[in-house]
Amino acid sequence: MNNIIQWLEVAEDIRQPWKVKHLMKDIIAIVFFASLANADDWGAIYLFGVMNEKFLRKYLELPYGIPSHDTIQRVFSMVSPEYLQAFRKRWDEVMNGSGGAKVRRILGIDGKTQRGNATTNQKANHIVSAVDDRGFCIGEVLTQEKSNEITAIPELLSTLNIKDNIVTIDAMGCQTNIAALIWKKRADYLLALKGNQGTLFDDVKLYFDDPDFLAKCVNTSTLEKAHGGIERREYWQTDDIHWLPQLKEWKGLETIIMTRNTITKNGATTVETRYFISSLPKDVEEAARAIRGHWMVESYHWHLDVTFREDANKTAEKDAAFNLNIMRKMALNTLKLVDLSSIMKRMSIKNKRYIIGANFEQYFETLMNL
Repeated sequence: MNNIIQWLEVAEDIRQPWKVKHLMKDIIAIVFFASLANADDWGAIYLFGVMNEKFLRKYLELPYGIPSHDTIQRVFSMVSPEYLQAFRKRWDEVMNGSGGAKVRRILGIDGKTQRGNATTNQKANHIVSAVDDRGFCIGEVLTQEKSNEITAIPELLSTLNIKDNIVTIDAMGCQTNIAALIWKKRADYLLALKGNQGTLFDDVKLYFDDPDFLAKCVNTSTLEKAHGGIERREYWQTDDIHWLPQLKEWKGLETIIMTRNTITKNGATTVETRYFISSLPKDVEEAARAIRGHWMVESYHWHLDVTFREDANKTAEKDAAFNLNIMRKMALNTLKLVDLSSIMKRMSIKNKRYIIGANFEQYFETLMNL
């Protein structure tokens, strides 16, 4: 814990010193702890501080007590997002160590809009994040709208060490320059196809529509119960792509992939077919793992919305909203590792926050000794 407080002390405080009553490091710590403890907005963060002030004084200075919710929000908008991202990265490294066994990680990249940040005069923040297959966010970039993902993704990739990993991106990020950047950084890519790449989608679809070509592909499938129904997932992959007119445009392109998800529920059957391009060699099991692994970033965004109620937060100041997003992710990364099995064998992230908030002092040492 002392190491964390020492790290917070290097935060640059751009406020005029003679006007400062509340320390920036104290405010950052309060926001982080409150995010762990079921506080979702500035008022709840303030109340968390008030209810736990005596205990927090063991670790924080708090020369003038707990700052008001307006002060917390105002000061938090002044914190450098780059500093908070470095803070989270340092904390994640402490929690996760070296990362365990040498398995190729899957990094899913996707965007999420902070809907509560929109007003009549401004568009909502749109944040493009990278989440690995363990369920940890490792980086993000702020944009002003979804269409800017095309420029935000390269900016995000430039900040990450992706060597030897597999980067998965939905159709918005299926761009030749993004594929080239991933390849240049010695990683593999798996990019979803839609109609935003000229005839590429149609060409790949026509290939898999031909029964003779489909029969030559390597394939695998899974069958499982899901959400009260039966879901069959089928995957086909081929490196027979010499015929692709666009082949030279895509750096490192090795294979094309088709998936078909068939869900039977309550007597009704739905079928979804999707197509991908990839630098992965012909190994359909690995390709299937990468496609399935991309759901982790979608699950992460679901937690921000449902568990942390991010879209309900009406913070209009863009830097404050973005910084709060970073703190939520730091809290979510932490909560994924918290073991409260002595209370309940399996516990949701939402319930972990409730338990911690109900008795923060009791679980503080557990949180700080992950």
